[in-house]
Amino acid sequence: MAFDSRLLSGIGVLSAVVEAGSFARAGEAMGLTQPAVSRAVARLEQRVGIRIFNRSARAISLTDEGRRFYEAVAPHLTSIEEAAESAAGSRAMVQGRLRINVDGTFGHFVLAPRIGAFLDQYPKLSVEISVRDRMGDLVADGFDLAIRFGEPEPSSLKARLLLETRVLTCASAANLARHGRPAHPRDLESGYP
Repeated sequence: MAFDSRLLSGIGVLSAVVEAGSFARAGEAMGLTQPAVSRAVARLEQRVGIRIFNRSARAISLTDEGRRFYEAVAPHLTSIEEAAESAAGSRAMVQGRLRINVDGTFGHFVLAPRIGAFLDQYPKLSVEISVRDRMGDLVADGFDLAIRFGEPEPSSLKARLLLETRVLTCASAANLARHGRPAHPRDLESGYP
């Protein structure tokens, strides 16, 4: 038998009727009219090929076949609800492994002093930090994110500005006395005059 999503919907209505004790109260709980609940139960009965409820003007009750059917499907409904709640909870809960590719300076001076507090806040998260000079291929290397200084290279990856900072170039007084003051940053590469 091919899966029919209406079957699951019908079983949900069945459960609501059993819990509420009437089609009308089940409809109120589900935001449906009593006739809509009645039609959903009728479709379910037709789909499974049994009469699920004994109906009278005053009350409803499960037939023997309906009780066996409900007792067989009720644990599955509970499992589906628990899985949905767990999934929703895991979405809100930060957990798993986070692989980060960082520049050495950022890793040492910015990330390292803060990682302990971050992990205390998210105890179900493990963090793997890889210090690299170049970003490389994040996807192929299995990284979740990279943190770099400067303008990002053109890429299909998403880039977000985390902070703005100044870069300072410093020299000791002895180095300046020996080599003089560089006129441009490129002078540092050539061993300025």
